[in-house]
Amino acid sequence: MPDSTRYLLHRPEILDSLRRGEAALDRMMEGTGRLYPAGRLLVAADSPNTAIFRLRKGWAGRLRTLEDGRSQFILIFLPGDLFAVKSLFVTHSPDAVQTLSEVLVEQVDHRTLRDAYERDADLAIRCMWQVIEEERRLHNWVVGLGRGSADERLAMLLIDVRGRLILAGVLPPDAVGYDLPMTQEQIGDHLGISNVHVNRVLRAFREDGIVTLRGRRVTIGDLDALVRIAGPLLDLSERSRPEFVGAREAVPGDHRQGGDDAGP
Repeated sequence: MPDSTRYLLHRPEILDSLRRGEAALDRMMEGTGRLYPAGRLLVAADSPNTAIFRLRKGWAGRLRTLEDGRSQFILIFLPGDLFAVKSLFVTHSPDAVQTLSEVLVEQVDHRTLRDAYERDADLAIRCMWQVIEEERRLHNWVVGLGRGSADERLAMLLIDVRGRLILAGVLPPDAVGYDLPMTQEQIGDHLGISNVHVNRVLRAFREDGIVTLRGRRVTIGDLDALVRIAGPLLDLSERSRPEFVGAREAVPGDHRQGGDDAGP
């Protein structure tokens, strides 16, 4: 399990509870892991859902598809994320959750988790932290979709993924490359732009030596330049952590290790 940096902006006094809650989830979900291929629906839209999932390996996305076929990937889930936590409280999911790559997923029935949630404050804190973390990501993405340019949105996506994969222990701290298991159409469905526009921005990034995307492999040639493009859309926790912006760009005094709060 990653150390305290996994919990962005956590209050230091709840760190031990977060760790104990994570351990409780480990015990509860032990032996439930299943492999699913890319493109599998784990949660169907507008349908009852009775399970809460934890992603151990691979990528998944929360997806809403309109009646005319237009789609929006609302959130991207990476290793370590809990998702469908709302099933503790609501009977139906308005959105689908679809695998973007082969995934290893653990799960627990909502009734089992709710019983434990009511008895175990540490487990409840861990579940609530995931909901709050999703809210943070959604707020960032609302700002990006409402005010960000296509260049800024794509740069933010690439920076966000790199940072989260480092925090999850999937990538080493100095990584400048990773696999992005999304088609250009899926990237466009997340960024809110067309496939053609995605290709145009990627071409400009490649020509400027900032980022190259070949097949599904992202190679960052100039992290500082990518961070400068994404900068207006990054929130405090991302601007302050070298996992997202690199050691030279991190805001001095905001990046704290161990049990310290990641905020100001």
